[in-house]
Amino acid sequence: MPDTTKDRKSHLLDTLKQAILTQEMRPGADLDEAQLCEDFALSRTPLREVLRELAGLGYVELRANRGARVSEMSHTTLRDFFLAAPMIYGAILRLAAHNATPDQIEALKAAQGQFRAALRTGSGTDRTLANNLFHEITGEMAGNIYLLPSFHRLLIDHARIGATFFRPQTGEMAENLDRASQQHDAIIAAIEARDEVAAAQLAEDHWNLSRHQFEIFVMPAGMDQPLGALPRSTPA
Repeated sequence: MPDTTKDRKSHLLDTLKQAILTQEMRPGADLDEAQLCEDFALSRTPLREVLRELAGLGYVELRANRGARVSEMSHTTLRDFFLAAPMIYGAILRLAAHNATPDQIEALKAAQGQFRAALRTGSGTDRTLANNLFHEITGEMAGNIYLLPSFHRLLIDHARIGATFFRPQTGEMAENLDRASQQHDAIIAAIEARDEVAAAQLAEDHWNLSRHQFEIFVMPAGMDQPLGALPRSTPA
């Protein structure tokens, strides 16, 4: 099959997404557009099309006369993340239970299979990407044009600050990974049963499982308000 501009654009899109999710490209890093054009054999126009798509999803920021950079993770954005995440995750899973199609449920089960395999033999990066795929599919199930942009942005930072969760260093952290996988199975069951209440509760439980590890990862020294002071539960 001939290599086309469309194929190279798709490859670049996937490569940049993975690099940003895994922090191979650090938050706030400038993108070398000339180098990307050379590496992926693309002219400037298709490159900019890819960057605009990534900007629309929240992966990069486009700056007039200054080029693109990886989306920042500032203290302000992290506070917003911790405040918004439980509310948005709960709404997404509630809608997923209401709207999911049989094909989407099968795709979610396949993604869970990849996640379990990554837990057994994969790297921290493999686990991060498999977990991200699982939750992306729940967003597709929800199918809400108002929630999806916010949900996609949350998933990016969820992956970026979740490094410690997916690279467990203690027995307790490893147990939490097992519990996360069990909660994925319960989420699938709730969605398949069209149980919106159970799905929303599982969103809260799933968030609380990883929240503490996230707080350890992002807590800056001397912060005047600990992230742990923020609300922990999903509003009814």
